[in-house]
Amino acid sequence: MTTLPHGYRTVEVTHARREELLTVDTWAFPGPLSDEQLLALPSPLSWDRTRGVEADDGELVAVHASYPFAGFPVPGARTAVSGLTWVGVHPGHRRRGLLRAMIDEHVRRSLARGEALSALFAAEAPIYGRFGYGLAANDLRLTVPRGAALRDVPGAEDVRVRLERLGPEHDEVLHRVHASVDRPGWATRETPELRAAFMSDPEHGRDGAESLRIALAEHGGEVRGYAIFRRRSHWDVPGPRGVVRVREVVAPGPAVARALWGVLLDLDLMAKVETWLMPVDDPLLHLLVDPRAAEPRVADNVWLRVLDVPRALAARRYSAPVDVVLEVADALVPANAGRWRVAGGPDGAEVLPTDAEPDLRLDVRSLGSAYLGGVTLAALAGAGLVTEVRPGALAAASTAFGWPVAPVCSWVF
Repeated sequence: MTTLPHGYRTVEVTHARREELLTVDTWAFPGPLSDEQLLALPSPLSWDRTRGVEADDGELVAVHASYPFAGFPVPGARTAVSGLTWVGVHPGHRRRGLLRAMIDEHVRRSLARGEALSALFAAEAPIYGRFGYGLAANDLRLTVPRGAALRDVPGAEDVRVRLERLGPEHDEVLHRVHASVDRPGWATRETPELRAAFMSDPEHGRDGAESLRIALAEHGGEVRGYAIFRRRSHWDVPGPRGVVRVREVVAPGPAVARALWGVLLDLDLMAKVETWLMPVDDPLLHLLVDPRAAEPRVADNVWLRVLDVPRALAARRYSAPVDVVLEVADALVPANAGRWRVAGGPDGAEVLPTDAEPDLRLDVRSLGSAYLGGVTLAALAGAGLVTEVRPGALAAASTAFGWPVAPVCSWVF
């Protein structure tokens, strides 16, 4: 356990100290908004999960928080995950071990709540690997020219797409449709605070674009999918060159996906459509007649930290029968270090400590990378991050830990 240096103490951060928290946050993450504009935004935080570090003079100098994801999708199941967020240290107090102490506290508090996993989006990729977080999901970002040809999909013509200005009246249907997705990593905005913050659309955050719009895909009288987007007008000598910026798409089923993208790619006065935070296996790549025209780019998405190895590995399902002994190294959580036998398959697995010889050796960071099924153990072994001890164990375990759909989270937390 890391202790704070002399002159600092850990404190609860309540809503009454929100202005102080925002001061620390803006020192850690500079931005264009004024203090008044920031205070006017709805806070996404759960205040009972918000903590900080205070100097002897009472100044708040570091903060961190977590979101409660009680039903976080993992391969074949859902489990409780602690979403680490709002981590920041005032630049006048860096290099003193405050971040490490806050991570230690986050781990302890998460485990006490029964959360065997922690997830985050990393502002700087190198930081969180030091604390055992592994990159578990990537996302796809596309720039698609307007009018790009799409393949036909049977039933798409029966899906009605209704365009409206996004408003509070859409909150319930957004939550229902979003929460119905079982893709690993697909965190749902479970708290009222997160839902309100996601729906917020202040004018100063639009970068010259319009207010948010929503495309509702209906079939059989029920909303089955949606896309949230905004348009930014631009005119050049040849004519209109506007941009459609797609914030989130939820499209269960090929007909819904074809109907939504058919509308988004055919909006008047637009020249291109920009998307982000899409799964790397998104249907749009296969709907496009010319996928090269979409200029695909891949970026890191969810990072995952296994806090309780046996509980976390027992919480997910496996694509094939598995019986493997993992030797795990974990400097931050000693209870995770050791050998664990994982035996099971598509219906679940039992995970127990063992003295048997290991089949694979890896650290907890690599285990986090492989956990959601999007990064294979074989790929990690190719980088020297997993060691095969028993010949043949790597291929079998890599297959079992994999999953048919790529993990992703559709929003940044």
